[in-house]
Amino acid sequence: MQIIRRLEALRIALAGFVQAGDSVALVPTMGALHAGHMALVDAARRRATRVVASIFVNPKQFGPTEDLARYPRREAADAQMLSDAGVDILWAPTVEEMYPAGFATSVSVGGVSEVLDGAARPGHFDGVATVVAKLFAQVRPAVAMFGEKDFQQLAVVRRMAADLDLGVEVVGVPTQRDDDGLALSSRNLYLDPDERARAVALPRALGEAERGIVRGDAPADAIANALALLTRAGFEPDYMALVDAETLGDPVRGRPARLLAAARIGTTRLIDNIPVVFE
Repeated sequence: MQIIRRLEALRIALAGFVQAGDSVALVPTMGALHAGHMALVDAARRRATRVVASIFVNPKQFGPTEDLARYPRREAADAQMLSDAGVDILWAPTVEEMYPAGFATSVSVGGVSEVLDGAARPGHFDGVATVVAKLFAQVRPAVAMFGEKDFQQLAVVRRMAADLDLGVEVVGVPTQRDDDGLALSSRNLYLDPDERARAVALPRALGEAERGIVRGDAPADAIANALALLTRAGFEPDYMALVDAETLGDPVRGRPARLLAAARIGTTRLIDNIPVVFE
């Protein structure tokens, strides 16, 4: 596996793939890799002959009071995992390489980026859309893999890729979970043992709400019951909402729906989501 930090070197390596007639899949990450990321790599290997993974902790998607400084960074271990998984290139640019002096462009996606996490974290999805647009332009993949755990991010990237005619197929990969149901996340590393034991209340609360909605309870009532479960477990909920799976607007009966939640336990903010049959 090549580890590349300069855009000029990346372009040379990718030109070799083009000359050989290879297709390229991109797996964008911020590092601190776990089995969820490896599932993205596995899916990428099934969709293309070459896999490029990126590691870049993107400062533009962190708010001024968020955890940029303490976000886990362990590139050597991450690189070994990616190499073992058969990744061809690790694209690991510096902040200065990604955002050189004078950089002045921001990509903003309306609608899907303005609700839920977009409302709770102003500017977050502008940062996501900007860095992903740059990664797509740099790597020019045929397909890019994103985890469904960050479902709103997936919706934002899909909307951006479609609106800007980027020619990249954006593929969502199902959420990977620990044995107790907690969604795998790099931020799980922040949890102390007691918080980790209680964190399982988040997927359980989502499941409780989903079962209530499917059996015919009013979504607002099912969600209120689930939020009470979270509070009893020591969470401070930010939101739980049933939305249309494409637009993230109001759900429409007969269309795919998604139940999304964000909540804090201790100093750590966790997100999760599950599909809902809304008929």
